[in-house]
Amino acid sequence: MKPLYAQVKKRITESLVRGEWTPGQVIPSEIELAHIYDVSQGTVRKAIDELTAESILIRRQGKGTFVATHNEENVQLRFLRLTSSMGIKEKLDNQLVSFSKEKASNQLAKTLNINSAATVISLKRVLTFNDKPLILDVIKIPAASFRGLTVERVVEKKGSMYRMYETDFGIRMLHADEKIKAVSANYEAASLLGVKEQSPLLSVERVSFTYDDQPIEWRLGLCITDNHYYRAELD
Repeated sequence: MKPLYAQVKKRITESLVRGEWTPGQVIPSEIELAHIYDVSQGTVRKAIDELTAESILIRRQGKGTFVATHNEENVQLRFLRLTSSMGIKEKLDNQLVSFSKEKASNQLAKTLNINSAATVISLKRVLTFNDKPLILDVIKIPAASFRGLTVERVVEKKGSMYRMYETDFGIRMLHADEKIKAVSANYEAASLLGVKEQSPLLSVERVSFTYDDQPIEWRLGLCITDNHYYRAELD
């Protein structure tokens, strides 16, 4: 049997999955949660400590504990690790290249834990830093989880895809698994990024997860790293 605090953590997570507390909203106090779950305040505190460490909840001194949200600047960019070698702050923008719906490949269906006959939405974007193309961004998400998503909405919501997932579809990305390797630019990547074919690029393949470790997005970033590097903080 799981420790009592782990059971409380699971119940809080289930409430988040059901949308009882939405991103940016304050959750009940530790005393209130202890009464709801019929446990000690210390047990609730330990559960909240773990959820806070996982960036699912955020404590704010004197204000309470809130559901984390991608509407905060530092969270919007939490998975974007490309950093200027000069240490300068850069203006980020993006241009939508394509938007389509397609049947999931067997590998993608397995990665996203969906039926192999399921439809996915496929997007390509070019991300620019200080108006210079830097990343070719390829995104695939289950169409069933993002009903109503159109090219017009993507353009209208220009900016963080994760923020749009959260505000428009109630889906919040919590963590990601990445695979990184060096590749050569093919014709499409070279054309869109303004480099020569076979130029070296950094390939960052990412699977992002929402509550209960549900995979919800596959993404491939092909990055120019002449004046940038990939930065990761390790615990």
